[in-house]
Amino acid sequence: MKVIFRKNEKVVIVSFDTLSDRFDSDYERNKFFKDLYGWKQTVPGHRKSYNYRRPGLLDGIPHQRISSSVFMVAMEHMKRIEDFFDQWRRKVECDMIEVVLERERMLKRLRREQDQI
Repeated sequence: MKVIFRKNEKVVIVSFDTLSDRFDSDYERNKFFKDLYGWKQTVPGHRKSYNYRRPGLLDGIPHQRISSSVFMVAMEHMKRIEDFFDQWRRKVECDMIEVVLERERMLKRLRREQDQI
């Protein structure tokens, strides 16, 4: 669920790093990502395949994905995010940085950068 944040809204940038050697298996590490981001399931049928979207935590929370391990959410949704990462605390390092989003200033900066390209 992608969202555009409001001007001067308090948001949190969440950055995480999976500690691969602490996971019991690749299956468990993949479970972390599926639980967070959701996943697409393809089920072969007799004459065609059926595709299903299996939701993850972020499917129900307005967010902006910045990279594969960084995303931004409004402060009001942080309890759910903190609870999720708390379940994985022994296997995933997570940093959360609170910022006030100055939307107009960011848009101007992005436009300047695009003009220089």
